[in-house]
Formats: sequence, structure tokens, C-alpha cells
Amino acid sequence: MDLEPWLDTTLKVVGIVVLALVGVWAVRLAIGTAVRHMLERRAVQEGQLTADDLERRIRTLQRMAVRIAAGVIGLIALLMILEEFDVSIGPAIAGLGVVGIAVGFGAQTLIRDWLAGVFIILENQYSTGDVVRISGVDGLVEDFSLRRTTLRDLDGTVHTVPNGSIVVASNMTRGWARVNLDISVAYDTDIDRASGIIDEVGRSLTSDERWRERLIEAPSVQRVNALGDSAVTLKVLGQVRPAEQWAVAGELRKRILAAFAAEGIEIPFPHQVMVTRERGAGAQQAREPEATEPPEPAERGGG
Repeated sequence: MDLEPWLDTTLKVVGIVVLALVGVWAVRLAIGTAVRHMLERRAVQEGQLTADDLERRIRTLQRMAVRIAAGVIGLIALLMILEEFDVSIGPAIAGLGVVGIAVGFGAQTLIRDWLAGVFIILENQYSTGDVVRISGVDGLVEDFSLRRTTLRDLDGTVHTVPNGSIVVASNMTRGWARVNLDISVAYDTDIDRASGIIDEVGRSLTSDERWRERLIEAPSVQRVNALGDSAVTLKVLGQVRPAEQWAVAGELRKRILAAFAAEGIEIPFPHQVMVTRERGAGAQQAREPEATEPPEPAERGGG
């Protein structure tokens, strides 16, 4: 029995398998190096990625890329092995092409979600622990994968958003945040005095040990923002640490309310002025439409 053809075929198959494994290893190394370099450079430029976040993003992208590359290399290796055993691979390639087209049409949404997830990671749009607004939903990012993002809103409701449906992602906890308040005072208020009181409240907040670490700059009055029907509105702004804007704004409101009460400054509410009138006697006046009769102030009403 001639074993030479069998040994030759076996060696070729082993060579194909070894080359495929080496190819997968090389692709993994290249992708890991490229992804790490790109994300580390972005992290240095933006200063917004922790070491744990960086490693998690690298592993996620590396795992996805290696799986795709391993699948392609494995398929090519399988076809080459079949050819060594004199199996016609033409029909197999044609069949794979048809299957690929069918899967491509059926998995368009899934592929779109994955690609969107890749760009979210590469561009560092948000990560687990951030508070974001995506697809009309506000919430804390509890989980993130290449296919979907999981948010928990203020009511505790969990929302699952496919990454492919995200058009605009608003990150409310990236780098720093801002306290943005509108404080209304009555028209007869001394605006400079009210502004000084608000600024003093902001400075006292930054000197408080419980709050100083949460603030970057003291909240202060920036301008007269509006002249309303019953109030003058002052715009108050201040920079705070990420995710601290809501707690700081609540404490600031409480302190401003107490300071205004102590200083006798009124926070106004809408007023209504009621004008009454008395009908004159007579059947003709009673038959006239009410809207056509001119109103008379109460103090001028006759008997």
C-alpha cells in the first residue's frame, strides 16, 4: 500500500491548520495593538477613561474582531482542506454565497447594531455608569454591549435601546457638569442686592466641607434672563463634578430660599386682578350680550 499520497495530504492539512491558527493569532495581536493604541491616545487626549474602562473597551473590540477574523480564516481553511481531499468546493462556495446573501438581508438590523456599538466604543460616547439621553430616554447606563445599551431611569424602570437606533447620544456626566437655575424675584426687588445674596450663597456652598468636593466653581448670577408677567428671572450657573449637578442644584435652591426669607426678598407668584361690575336696571340692558357691555371697576359701580 502506497502511503506517500496519504502522508502528503495529511501534511498539507496539518500545514493548513497551523497556518490558520497562526493567522488567527497574528490578527488578534495586530488588532489588539491597534485598538489599544487608538483608545489610549484618545484617553490621553480627553482624560475621561479610567484604566478599567480602557481595558474593558479593548477586550470588547478585540473579542469581536478576533471572532470575525477567526470565522473567515476557519472557513477558508476548511475549503482548502476539502480541496486537498478532492472535494469540489465550487458548489460549496456558491451555496455559501447564497446563504451569505440571505443572512445579510436577515441580519441587517443586527449588523447595524454591532457597527453602532463599535463606534460608540471607539469614539468613547458613553460608558457604564454615565447618565445619558438616547432615543428619548434619560437614565443611568447599567450595561453596554455591542448590540444594545441598558438604561435605568429615575423611576427605576429599565430600558433596553438597540445601538443602531441611537441617532444622538447626550452624555450628562462627561468631564464636568453645570448647575443651571432660573431664580425669580419680584419687580420691586433690588436686583443687585438679590444677586449679591445668591452669589454669597454660592460661595458658602463651596466652603462647606460636605459640598466643596462636588463643585468646580461657585454658582453665581450671570445675567437677568427674563422679564416675566410677574417676576424678574435671574440666571444662575456653576460648574460641578460629573453627575453632581442635581444634588448641588437642590441644595442651592434650599439655601437661596432660606437666604431670601431672612433678607425679606419675595419669590413672587402669579397675581390675578379681578374686576367686577354691577348691571344697570332695565329690561333692555338685561337683554344685551354681556360681552358688549363695558366693564366698570368695582369702586365706580353705581346703585
